Amino acid sequence: MRISIGSDHRGVDVKRQIIDLLRLLGHDVNDVGTQSEESVDYPDIAAEVGRRVSQSEADRGILICGTGIGMAIAANKFPGVRAAPCHDDLTAEMSRRHNDLNILCLSADLLGVKLIDHMVEIWLSTEFDGGRHARRVEKIGDLDQQLGAVESTAPLKSDQ
Repeated sequence: MRISIGSDHRGVDVKRQIIDLLRLLGHDVNDVGTQSEESVDYPDIAAEVGRRVSQSEADRGILICGTGIGMAIAANKFPGVRAAPCHDDLTAEMSRRHNDLNILCLSADLLGVKLIDHMVEIWLSTEFDGGRHARRVEKIGDLDQQLGAVESTAPLKSDQ
């Protein structure tokens, strides 16, 4: 499987650990950064993984930040991306079975090393159940197409 992976500065060590596991499991890994603990903006990293999954340059993606939440928000801006933060074995499994999650978002701050490895293995090996879940995932895809051309007119707030 082709897997694109990225993290912000808080997830660098966890990302390295996951890359080692992915390679051990025989996956083709593309690391989009970051490579140091120097502060970076997580939306930039999420955008690169999201783009790669959206354009089928990667089969799946993994993103790591402090909580996994910000990465999921940013990655979900890309058509066809279904990204969510998972926090245990059950959410990792069900995200695949019911939602066909293609980008796993993880917390570098809240999850332990063994749990992360186990979650990644479960997420990679769990198949999508299809059936009634396929209809729902298709509806999510329809929303991508319907809303893709609509631009937000809400102004962004900035503290600058």
